[in-house]
Amino acid sequence: MNTQQKIDEAIRNPKNLGEMSGADVVGTAGSSDCGDMLRLWIKFREDGGKRVIDRATFQSFGCQTAIAVASMATELIKGKTAQEALALSGEDLSEPLGPLPPMKIHCAQLVEGALKNALTGEIASLPGASGANLSDSFQSQGAVKINFR
Repeated sequence: MNTQQKIDEAIRNPKNLGEMSGADVVGTAGSSDCGDMLRLWIKFREDGGKRVIDRATFQSFGCQTAIAVASMATELIKGKTAQEALALSGEDLSEPLGPLPPMKIHCAQLVEGALKNALTGEIASLPGASGANLSDSFQSQGAVKINFR
């Protein structure tokens, strides 16, 4: 299966899509100015004395590639410690899809940014973004047109 076919499959059957109540951390990346935004929820569990990622979910306003990378990434980070997940680059997170075209690399960087924001807070999230859904974050930025396809 080529990269586009893998992206199409991930879009048809996204994994871990939606908000997560009771998440331990939430991260947001992107900008309503450019239209690509992603929010990532993460829940941890204890495993053999280590705190590992038990579950991750996401919401995205962005292109299909961003949704596909986020879907893959939420599966990829399960069972990892925060430090192990932070060591993953956008390229690592998108690897299950195959090499992304140059104009889609920003999609993997968007997912990486949300992950880093959730685990370290090092990337500024939007005002009021801590627990609200992603649509609320867009609306808090002013008038924004959102098209659902």
